[in-house]
Amino acid sequence: MDEPELEPQDTPQYEKTDGGSDPSKRPESQAKQTRDPKRSATLRLRVGIGVALLAIAALSWWLYSRRFEDTDDAQIDGNIGAISPRVSGTVTVVNVVDDQTVKSGAVLVELDPSDLEIAVAQAKAAVAQAAAAYEAESPTVQITETSNRASVTSAEAERANAEADLEAAQRDLDQAEANNRFAQLQRERAQKLLASRNISQADFDQRASAADAARAAVEAARKHVEQRRARLTEARTRLAEARQNAPRQLVAREANVQVRKANLEVARAQLRQAELNLSYAKVLAPVDGIIGKKSVNIGDHVQPGQQLMALTQIGELWVTANYRETQIKRMRAGQKATVHVDAIDRDYYGSVQSFAGATGSRYSLLPPENASGNYVKVVQRIPVRIRLDPGQPEMDRLRPGMSVEPRVKVR
Repeated sequence: MDEPELEPQDTPQYEKTDGGSDPSKRPESQAKQTRDPKRSATLRLRVGIGVALLAIAALSWWLYSRRFEDTDDAQIDGNIGAISPRVSGTVTVVNVVDDQTVKSGAVLVELDPSDLEIAVAQAKAAVAQAAAAYEAESPTVQITETSNRASVTSAEAERANAEADLEAAQRDLDQAEANNRFAQLQRERAQKLLASRNISQADFDQRASAADAARAAVEAARKHVEQRRARLTEARTRLAEARQNAPRQLVAREANVQVRKANLEVARAQLRQAELNLSYAKVLAPVDGIIGKKSVNIGDHVQPGQQLMALTQIGELWVTANYRETQIKRMRAGQKATVHVDAIDRDYYGSVQSFAGATGSRYSLLPPENASGNYVKVVQRIPVRIRLDPGQPEMDRLRPGMSVEPRVKVR
């Protein structure tokens, strides 16, 4: 008996496969069509989240990096001194080699001291000679002063005596003139008496002779007064000369003493210089450091100022960072800095100490001349000095010239 035919249904019919009618075992193309919308949404969500995280990280890094200014154009700097002799001589001993560490005061090089010792002996003899001359000249000041005082006193006494003699002579003249007047009167009376024959001729002659003698005594007394007056004038002149010359002679003696004293001081200074030159026969290390570029050997004749070696001072080092001029806008002295040293792969801490007085190009041997030729603007670099904090580990391994990468915190 025939079975009745089934009417077609509106619902889709799944093709029979090895998996049967289990939806989980549907064909792969149909399964992908079901899962793709969900996977695409998840993927888009993940990509969006990743992009957002990357944007946030980039923004955070940008905000963080704005707080710092760094450069790779930087190096460690230090004081490198040239060791040179201060006197000429022949090298007899060299106590150091390149790269040797030395302490302050260590003897680096010794010169032949023979010539310098002779110079010291000559300077000592010159000092002794100058001292003897000074000792011999020093008492003359007091001697001259005493002599001058005696000369003035003697001149004053001579003037006083001359004045007294003049006064006595003047009195004698007055007496002689009085006697002369009396004798002349006696003569006149005698002459009248002789005319009246009241006296003899002998009495008249006697009185006439007495009058002539009195006149002669007056003339003699006048000459004596003139002599005493001239002597007084001479005594006064001598006194004035003694008073004027005494200070001058004393000043001259004192000047001679000062000259002798100055000669002694010069001789002593020359002795000190000779002794210093003798001490310079040993070239000493001025500070702690490391020897380099040694160019002296035993037997060399060296001159003052000739470089024998270089001494690098490693006890005080700093960093010179050549920042672009656009990077120092917010940079100030005292700001903290971190310095990465490439050679030992270590970070050190410090702070900005100072800025250079000009750009690096201005300090070059041939600075640019922007006023001539074609001009192209170039960003310049400013040397910035960074001081390293002391007491950090392995700082003794740092050397001038090492490359570093400093980072300055500007906020």
